[in-house]
Amino acid sequence: MKILILYNQARSLANFWTFFIRRLHELGHQTVCCIPESEINDPAVQLLQNIGASVRFFPLDSKGLNPIRDLKSCLRLTAIFHKEKPDLLYAATIKPVVYGLPAARLAGIPARYAMITGLGYMFEADTLRKKLLSFLAAALYRFSCSFAHTVFFQNSDDIAVFRRMHCISPETNILLTRGTGVDTRHFAFQPHQRHQNVVFLFVGRLLEAKGLRDFAEAAKITAKLHPQAIFQVLGPYDDSPAGIHKSEIAKWEQDGILTYLGETRDVRPFLEKADVVVLPSWREGLPCSLMEAMSTGRAVIASDAPGCRDVVSNGQNGFLIPVKNAEALAEAMSHFLRHPELIERMGSTGRSMAEQTFSADIATDILLRRMNLL
Repeated sequence: MKILILYNQARSLANFWTFFIRRLHELGHQTVCCIPESEINDPAVQLLQNIGASVRFFPLDSKGLNPIRDLKSCLRLTAIFHKEKPDLLYAATIKPVVYGLPAARLAGIPARYAMITGLGYMFEADTLRKKLLSFLAAALYRFSCSFAHTVFFQNSDDIAVFRRMHCISPETNILLTRGTGVDTRHFAFQPHQRHQNVVFLFVGRLLEAKGLRDFAEAAKITAKLHPQAIFQVLGPYDDSPAGIHKSEIAKWEQDGILTYLGETRDVRPFLEKADVVVLPSWREGLPCSLMEAMSTGRAVIASDAPGCRDVVSNGQNGFLIPVKNAEALAEAMSHFLRHPELIERMGSTGRSMAEQTFSADIATDILLRRMNLL
């Protein structure tokens, strides 16, 4: 069969869906990855082509709300679908789901599936603008998801929000999955090497909603009691209004609070040198950074938020702390510093959880069976 995968970012698609695409090819299927034309020169495009996927481009204003641009996206997608004539559409992330499913129905694609990778923050309606956006998003989701044979979710909290906000009708088929899971062979177990200076590593886009400011504040608090501790940040800048500006990161470095390691296409060397991986995010779909850390054998600290609580078992493979609470995060990091033996023990537990629950083999087979591709 010909499978068309619709996504909003080449880099994320190459980073997190490579295992899924390779598995499709092993089964004899053909894949076409459809991504925004703004990323035509992204190195991730070549990575997708190297594993045998064809790549097509369409116009997408991923962060804007311009109806004319969005209509252009829909029309272009419909044209691509008519030309490619795929047997199945798999759409993930917000706009590909919202605009891709109706376009696929219009183009006559017989099988249509969607993955909700996270709700973003418009559903946390604490302002009038967010309330209006959440109302609009709910209406668009309800319309689009009616064309899906199955809508996949990565955590039960998102299902509850979709039910409460009437984003899906009671008749829509849904299935809770582990997203793409984690490739436990690629993210192989690395025995913990006890360091004199414990390294706490934040991995993620440099966004306020990832809890980066909380991490910086917690590092400042922790360093007063444990000056030997090391705090590092790894991830790309984000030019959205929610991104943390470069000047703020530079100020943290200048003040000796943390070290910015830049961005990378291979996090494994950084995970190997870390002791504890930290993600105080406000909300996630299912955080790949935590699953990758667990697979490598690293203890974790995360906020007790949707998505994060689905991969962290408090006191087993790491600690859960309240959302937006730098003091609680500092206490969790200090606890590891007072009891360093927990780092290795929790890291080993995390590796076992990755193998038994979050493995990409398990997650991919669930998707493929529901799509009748096995």
